[in-house]
Amino acid sequence: MAAIEMTRPVAHRPLARLMERLSAWNAARATRVALSRLSDRELEDIGLERGDIHKVAYTR
Repeated sequence: MAAIEMTRPVAHRPLARLMERLSAWNAARATRVALSRLSDRELEDIGLERGDIHKVAYTR
């Protein structure tokens, strides 16, 4: 049975890190947008205030 080597050359690692950062940024942006669309009452129901949105969206 043959095995396939799945490691990438070193040159691709910076690109992979960039893609990971872009993905994390986009996820935070989508979270921020979704939370911003909620009413103050809906935010209160989940234990947040409007001022918490940025912190929640950008905390890993």
